[in-house]
Amino acid sequence: MPTKGKKWILEKHFDGTPKRSDLKIVEFDLPAVKDGFVLLDAVYLSVDPYMRLFSANAPTGSVMVGEIIARVIESKNPTFPVGTNVLVSCGWVSHLVSDGSDLTKIPPYPEGVPLSFALGVLGMPGMAANYGIVDVCEAKAGDVVVVSGAAGAVGSIVGQIAKIKGCRVIGFAGSDEKVAWIKELGFDEAFNYKKVDLDATLKKAAPNGVDCYFDNVGGEFANTVLNNMARLGRIGCCGAISGYNDKAPLKVPAVQGTLVFKEIKMQGFMIFSHLARYPEWIQRNIGWIKEGKLKYKEHVTQGFDNMFDAFMGLFSGTNTGKAVVKV
Repeated sequence: MPTKGKKWILEKHFDGTPKRSDLKIVEFDLPAVKDGFVLLDAVYLSVDPYMRLFSANAPTGSVMVGEIIARVIESKNPTFPVGTNVLVSCGWVSHLVSDGSDLTKIPPYPEGVPLSFALGVLGMPGMAANYGIVDVCEAKAGDVVVVSGAAGAVGSIVGQIAKIKGCRVIGFAGSDEKVAWIKELGFDEAFNYKKVDLDATLKKAAPNGVDCYFDNVGGEFANTVLNNMARLGRIGCCGAISGYNDKAPLKVPAVQGTLVFKEIKMQGFMIFSHLARYPEWIQRNIGWIKEGKLKYKEHVTQGFDNMFDAFMGLFSGTNTGKAVVKV
């Protein structure tokens, strides 16, 4: 059994765009596995945009925040026998010893559904998509839905759920290849936001206004969509990745007037506040996957030492679908 593990620690806080020197890989001694404890070996690690924000409040020297899929390789805890796959929010680590209190068992998935989906369509991104488009945006048949970051881990699911609900879905992504993929997923219209005039495109694609906007990017993009919302429109704010690396806050026009006069609901949400509903959404997504209504893509980076590169790919648009690192 391994006696040492590796972890990525925050050497210094990010100033603007993260630099490789801001993080450091450290080797550490693993404690002995005592009664009631298990030794875990990381199988997949998640990289997500929220990590950029959460790290700002973390003390230097702490482990970079994050969730992993790990496998029990030594056990003195009957609840978690050797071979059990679990989810654990332990950060960027290769191994850890746990008493089980922080572990969530991953149940066997249907044939053809990979284990890594526990970090994506059957994990936090899939849960955020369900809550945001169904509960926050209250999407219903006939609605015009706009999704930014539509080829990402969350946005690609949002668009498909909206189609299942009978909506007309317009997606925006950052490359022609991503646009082609979300069209394959069933988006009614898709655009490379880098190549179009957003305001003019929305006025043509949604002449009567946008009923629901699922916002993954924030910034000027979100403000332009807001100005094209229909009366009684609903906006779910899931992320604002366009500004995560900005050194100074972006100045955008005040939105209150538009919200008031069009009677628009705009709500931010943190999916971690709704953990009790994960089982409901997981079963819903598994059902749609089995029915062929929900498709998903992963961008897999090989190797624990390449965590930083995978993380930075989120901000340059390298990934299509969910970004994960396979150890």
